[in-house]
Amino acid sequence: AIVCRKKKQVLQKKQRDNIQNIAEKLTKTPSIVIIIARRKAIVCRKNHLKGATMKSNVTTDIFETAGSGASAEEILTVSHLYKRFKLSRKQKQIAKKQEDYIIAVNDLSFSAYRGEIFGLLGPNGAGKTTTLRMLSTLIRPDSGDIVIDNSNVLTQSEAVRSKIGFLTSDLKLEEFFTPNYLFDFFADLRGVDRQTRDERKKQLFSLFGIEKFAEVKVGNLSTGMKQKASLVISLVHDPEFIIFDEPTNGLDVLTAKVVTDFLLHLRDTGHTIIVSTHIFSLVDKICDRVGIILDGHMVTCGEKSRICGGKNMEDAFFDIYYNYTGGEQQ
Repeated sequence: AIVCRKKKQVLQKKQRDNIQNIAEKLTKTPSIVIIIARRKAIVCRKNHLKGATMKSNVTTDIFETAGSGASAEEILTVSHLYKRFKLSRKQKQIAKKQEDYIIAVNDLSFSAYRGEIFGLLGPNGAGKTTTLRMLSTLIRPDSGDIVIDNSNVLTQSEAVRSKIGFLTSDLKLEEFFTPNYLFDFFADLRGVDRQTRDERKKQLFSLFGIEKFAEVKVGNLSTGMKQKASLVISLVHDPEFIIFDEPTNGLDVLTAKVVTDFLLHLRDTGHTIIVSTHIFSLVDKICDRVGIILDGHMVTCGEKSRICGGKNMEDAFFDIYYNYTGGEQQ
């Protein structure tokens, strides 16, 4: 394969035509020729490669394609996100920092495609949760842009909220209410009609074993049952774009298996899922593509098989991590 890069500017039509003419001559051989101009791709031969993009803001240039189970339709575009937080005097003392601000996310860009599971990996403090909260409209970036299913997170936040489901262990259900009441409450809030609500509640409560606890107050549920109830309620409106921060956190191995199988089912039915997790085996099992965030930067991003290079996800991650940090644990 021959790849030509032009990072400074988009190729003009005449330039593209000239290069494509050359490429078409070369493709009389078995080679596949790909010409890339910033975020565009021209692919010669009849074997059309869809969804290719070039990321130029990371440590190394990344050539991305949609995962094998995904369509080439880009449903999420994250462009040059930047977010910092002001430190209190006590926080500065604890962190032993002189700066007034800490940068959580720094020039972060990536994409996700319809019908795939995209995994965000990184140590604590890398910027994963901050990124997910910006995607879900909970906090605003200081700069940069996010588009989810043709809706801009910054200017069309209500439209975005109607399309997404968001689950994080930091957001708790009100402990005075029951799973049954909360499911109905959020269904009404989302504008789900009663028949659809009842059918979906029956399906999800049965799948996750919540039926026997439907009328038990959340405060009296086990940690795992609270997590299952939260997960089910986050999907009350059957969103096409789902954001999960540690989806198997607090679950026993049997329930975690049910959750991972359900995530795969959602992907196979055309949903897009963004997952942040520390569990490498979960990434190995369910993710089509992976992005690794370190110090707020997207260090590498692409198909899991390319990033792993024949290794498991854990070994590949630590190779990338120690290469980035110079062999030092941060």
